[in-house]
Amino acid sequence: MSTWFVTGTSRGLGLELVKQLLDRGHDVAATTRSTARLTTALAGADTTRLLPIELDLADERAVAAAVTATTGRFGGLDVVVNNAGYGFLAAVEETTDADARAMFDVQVFGVWNVLRAALPVLRAQRGGHVVNVSSILGLTALPGWGLYCAGKFALEGLTESLAAEVADLGITVTAVEPGYFRTGFLTTDSLALPAETADGYADIRETTRDHLALQGSQLGDPVKGATAIVSLVESGDGPRHQLLGSDACVYATAKVKALTEDIDAGRELAHSTDHA
Repeated sequence: MSTWFVTGTSRGLGLELVKQLLDRGHDVAATTRSTARLTTALAGADTTRLLPIELDLADERAVAAAVTATTGRFGGLDVVVNNAGYGFLAAVEETTDADARAMFDVQVFGVWNVLRAALPVLRAQRGGHVVNVSSILGLTALPGWGLYCAGKFALEGLTESLAAEVADLGITVTAVEPGYFRTGFLTTDSLALPAETADGYADIRETTRDHLALQGSQLGDPVKGATAIVSLVESGDGPRHQLLGSDACVYATAKVKALTEDIDAGRELAHSTDHA
């Protein structure tokens, strides 16, 4: 059995992941903004191997202390899952500086804080697995999701660089890109909206309504999604990018096709900028 450090665990995919890990007998340090909410959600489960940690991921010292508490309680650390996040649906113009900084504190700087704290442990033992839960919107973009996409695109770049840096240290790094899963992600508990809207973005308002209407009918099953993540780690193998959900595959395929077309269409101009 191994020790997992998982962020964003009080609901959705993170909560289901914790449930399955405990069922399988793993040790789990589960971080959340509310340990009370997590404890309530785990009512009836065997939590003897659980270390719940109330944590603000933007607080670097607190994150470091959480990792230290994990290794102190369980004697080591094997798997890190950066799962914490939330949605934000607004036009780029409607997104305030405070909105952007709050999002990046969780999706980028929070992940970086976890990595800085955990990697010395994994590096010293020359082994471990880092799973960064991104999104299909870290590979492609939709109107109205500019801030969320910006954070996830940044996470994708961070993940790829990290993977190359630690490959010779025995550490595996995987980016997981889910599509729409039947969690509470599209509810007001997890999806933020702009404080003020701007004229000219009627299409964004329509997008907002369409996405909120998807709640409860998303294709992805969080139970199967969590199982896929556990299986991926336990197998010790797998692709650098792991899509989850048939809708994610559709979006990713369309993005690859569009990017290939852009490369081909712009090849002559691209080559013209080389020194003669």
